[in-house]
Amino acid sequence: MDKKMHSHSHSHSHIGDPTKQTTKRLAISLGLTAAFVLVEVIAGIFGNSLALLTDAAHNLTDVIALGLSWYAIKIATRPAHAGKTFGYHRAGILVALVNSTTLVVIALGIFYEAYHRFINPPEVNAPILIGVGTLAFLINAVTAWMVKEGSEHDLNLRSAFLHLMGDVMSTLGAVVAGVIIAFTNWNWLDPLVSVLIGFFILWNAWGILRQSIHILLESTPENVDVDTMVESLLRVDGVRGVHDLHVWSINESLKLLSAHIVTDDISISKGARLQQNLNEMLAHEYNIQHATLQLECAECESKMLFCDISDAHHHAHHV
Repeated sequence: MDKKMHSHSHSHSHIGDPTKQTTKRLAISLGLTAAFVLVEVIAGIFGNSLALLTDAAHNLTDVIALGLSWYAIKIATRPAHAGKTFGYHRAGILVALVNSTTLVVIALGIFYEAYHRFINPPEVNAPILIGVGTLAFLINAVTAWMVKEGSEHDLNLRSAFLHLMGDVMSTLGAVVAGVIIAFTNWNWLDPLVSVLIGFFILWNAWGILRQSIHILLESTPENVDVDTMVESLLRVDGVRGVHDLHVWSINESLKLLSAHIVTDDISISKGARLQQNLNEMLAHEYNIQHATLQLECAECESKMLFCDISDAHHHAHHV
C-alpha cells in the first residue's frame, strides 16, 4: 500500500503601509484626473479639437480605471474564507481585463471619428490646443508618476499606469500638433495625432489583455520553464519521479504549484525534510511560495507528467 504525505507552504499578504500608500496615491490621481476631464472637454469643444476631445475620453477611462484599481486593491486585502478559499487576489486581474477592454473600445472610437475628420478637416483653435494640451501633459505626468510605484509586479496597477501613460503621450502629441497647426494651418494633423494615439492605446491594451487572459486561463506563468523546473525537482536528493504537475498564477506575483513526488518508502520525518527541501528550492529558484506536494512511494499507472483533469473526473464517476 502506498504511503502518501501532503505538504504545502505559503505566505500571506498583510495590510500595511505600502497598501495604504498605494490606495492613497490612486485616490489623489483619480481626483486630479476627474477634475481635468471636465476642463479638457470644455476646451476641446470650444477649440474644435478632436485631439483634446480624444484625450478627454481617454482621461474619462482613466477615471474609471483608477477607481476600479483602487477598489481591487482594497478588496484584495480581505482574508480568505469558506466561499473564497484563495481570497480576493484575482480581483486585480479582473480589473486589468476590464481596463484593457475599455482601452480597445476607446481606440476604435478614435479611429472612427478621425476617419470623418480626415475627409473634412475642421479648423482647429491652435492656442487652446497648445495651452490645454500642455496643462494636460503636466497633470498626466504627475498622476502617472504617482501610480508607477509597484506597477512592475502588479498587473492591476500596470493597467492603470498604462492608461495614464497613454495620456502623457497623447497630450504631448496634441501640443506638438497645435504648434505645427499654428504655423502651417495643417488642420489634418489633429486627426492624424488622434490616430497615432489610438494605435498607442491599442498596443498597451493588447499586452494587458493578453496577460490577463493568460492568468485567468490558469496558464503556466510565462517566466516558468516547466522542463527546467522538472529537472530542478529531480535534482533534489530523494526525488525519484514527478507527475501530475500543475503550475499557475492567482495574480501576476503569486504563483502556485501542485505535484506528486515519487520517492522511496521513507518515514514521515524523512518525507517532511524532503518536502521542506523542495519548497525551499521552489521558493528560491522560481519564487513559488505556495506549493502543495504529495509524496508517493510508487509511480502512478499512467506516469503522465500532466494529469488530464477531465479524464480523472470521468474515471471517478465510473469507479
